[in-house]
Amino acid sequence: MPSSRLLIGPLLRRVVGTRATVWVETSAPAVVAVRTADGARGSAPTFTAYDHHYALVVVEGLAPDSTTSYEVLIDDEVAWPVPESGFPASVIRTRAADDRDQPVRLIFGSCRETTQHATARKLPPDALDAYARRMMADPDPATWPDLLVLLGDQVYADVTSPTVRKLLKRRRRRPKDAPATQVVSFDEYTKLYLESWRDPEIRWLLSTVPSVMIFDDHEVIDDWNTSASWRADMREQAWWAERIRSGLASYWVYQHLGNLAPDEIAADPVYAKVTAAEDATSVLHEFGERVDKEADVAHDTERWRAVQYQWSYALDLGRTRLVMLDNRSSRVLERGNRAMLPAGEWSWFVDRAHGVYDHLVVGASLPWLLPPGIHHVEAWNEKLADSDRPWVAKVSEQLRRTLDLEHWASFRRSFDALGELFARLGSGRTAGQGDRVGAGPAYAAPASISVLSGDVHHSYVARARFADRSVRTPVHQLTCSPIHNQVPAAMRPLMTLGWNPGPAGAARALARSAGVRRPFVRWKRLAGPYFGNAVATLTHRGRSADVLIEGTTSDGHLRTVARQQLSDEV
Repeated sequence: MPSSRLLIGPLLRRVVGTRATVWVETSAPAVVAVRTADGARGSAPTFTAYDHHYALVVVEGLAPDSTTSYEVLIDDEVAWPVPESGFPASVIRTRAADDRDQPVRLIFGSCRETTQHATARKLPPDALDAYARRMMADPDPATWPDLLVLLGDQVYADVTSPTVRKLLKRRRRRPKDAPATQVVSFDEYTKLYLESWRDPEIRWLLSTVPSVMIFDDHEVIDDWNTSASWRADMREQAWWAERIRSGLASYWVYQHLGNLAPDEIAADPVYAKVTAAEDATSVLHEFGERVDKEADVAHDTERWRAVQYQWSYALDLGRTRLVMLDNRSSRVLERGNRAMLPAGEWSWFVDRAHGVYDHLVVGASLPWLLPPGIHHVEAWNEKLADSDRPWVAKVSEQLRRTLDLEHWASFRRSFDALGELFARLGSGRTAGQGDRVGAGPAYAAPASISVLSGDVHHSYVARARFADRSVRTPVHQLTCSPIHNQVPAAMRPLMTLGWNPGPAGAARALARSAGVRRPFVRWKRLAGPYFGNAVATLTHRGRSADVLIEGTTSDGHLRTVARQQLSDEV
């Protein structure tokens, strides 16, 4: 067997009770072991796919309420930490056995192009790099976040760095007419993760702070699943079949696998197959192809059908519940019945949204609450795209695709359903017949409900307002984007004007002229918009909640750009 080394990782993914998961990629087949300074350990053989080698190690026997350093061994040789790095030791931190009274800190953001883009586009400093450097300068685990929540566009398959473009140019075996500067195959996807996650500061951060992730469009392609016509057009491209199955398969390996808790790993049907296979290439090939076809069924023929494989997931930290939603892969795109989630997955979400907790956090790569002016334009466009007049529907569909009008506002059924769910939860009522606001018996309303989002390349805080005065829980949209990217200068005034009452009123009148009813939820901007690179921290202490948004300075440090109290209970 050839000698193996650590290519990517370790990534500390989930810490649940006295167990943790650590993800790695190695250069050859191997047995990967993780052992901590206080004696906890775990090991797993790598699985192989597309000539790449991966392991997800479950570490057992961690002490509650502890912080312990760890090392990674490959075939009994220490591969991590790297002695010459000069970085603090990577550690695994556990919470108390009863962590209900412990604070919960979540850092979040989205849209991170590799730092190598700085040489080509001169992007502002990377906010996640800056956050990691600050942690290194003051390595006090008591101040560190409990979880890093990455809300999409962790890699850009369609906007590649000069390094990746050179690699693509040298490749001879690519699908016919494949875009010259975009990745298509699984192996090409691996180069994106290698480039991004081997950034030294990011590598240390991911080895020390547990992380969960969800994709957005750029993990596959810009405007992924905008509409049914978009899907039909993409299927006509000779290279698309390989792109979509490679994008979904690589996302499962690099991102989704680590989202699973230790108890969930063994139950995942894909994981069972890849670890049982001598070479899992065909398993992942079939998986990526099948998952996209399942989405086609939900989109085109069976209304509100649940897809077989679910990317959405949920977890609890203390008295905080996080439910992460897939806003992309399984959208229902049928005219007149558009939805962000098919019926089965929506039912799963509603079930997870109910429970005993103080704070509900919903992760959604796309903002639920946009600037009102933009929201009304998207709602207007969706209404016209459903028109019985073919030419109106066709023009509106073209506009939807050209202007990227595909957020929650343009899936009005889901937008309303999410607001109704929040109103019911915030008034202390459980689900009842018909899933209506006001149905069901009373229960304790959460202290806060927060929707974490990215995508739109600017950051803001907005509070939702409901006509129903029984809604006691504050509901906020927390948008933090980008981590390392930038919005075109020409777009900034439009996004800012979207919050202005004048343009927003004109857009509302436009929507009303098409027959769009006024949304029953209204919202007001509390902070932002901020257009620089940023990372945000959501903190829960007891029944209080607050958010801090920090942007990068020109010399790569962080500065406060917004701080907002989110809970009325302090």
